[in-house]
Amino acid sequence: MSDHPKLTARQQEILDLIRNTMARTGAPPTRAEIATALGFRSANAAEEHLQALARKGAIELVSGTSRGIRLKSAPRTGPRSTDLLSLTLPGLAQLSLPLIGRVAAGSPILAQEHVDQTFHVESHLFSERPDYLLRVRGMSMRDAGIMDGDLLAVKATRDVRSGQIVVARLGDEVTVKRLRRSEGQIELLPENPDYPIIHVDPEEPFEIEGLAVGLIRNTLLM
Repeated sequence: MSDHPKLTARQQEILDLIRNTMARTGAPPTRAEIATALGFRSANAAEEHLQALARKGAIELVSGTSRGIRLKSAPRTGPRSTDLLSLTLPGLAQLSLPLIGRVAAGSPILAQEHVDQTFHVESHLFSERPDYLLRVRGMSMRDAGIMDGDLLAVKATRDVRSGQIVVARLGDEVTVKRLRRSEGQIELLPENPDYPIIHVDPEEPFEIEGLAVGLIRNTLLM
């Protein structure tokens, strides 16, 4: 039996839509957005296709979030307790990415003293080539499927668009939020109604540190 169940044409179309949306915005689409984009009558039809993709191992569904969709790499064999982030697989393009811990105020995010360790990961997991991994702290981006403890893959760039998920430095803090620019104003939007919108004061030091291009949940392979 194949380790890679064949997708139907519609399932492949949905998978491509998820990948393209993540590349464009940094987050997966909602069920309603999938239904609108592909002409389904309801979000329930999109959910049925997502469940089928999850059963075939193409995606992982995270319950309790409107954007709880994660792309998955192909299934592998190996020891049960192999850490996903330390896998080195022959014949696959590997990236060596530093994992950034807490960032000291006023210092470059990629300064050596911020690097906790280095991981080897497969390049095809990401919509664009990342430069580093940042450990997510807190649940402010929960509804985008980004949870406390996840590792966010970040491309170091200031070339970002409104609507994308970014890593931003605001004063002495580094935060992960969705960027919104409108009429000369900048806002950092959480994806959790329990957290407030951050309105960037023009007088406050503010920089874009990078663009979210993927996400890894550090779990053991089963």
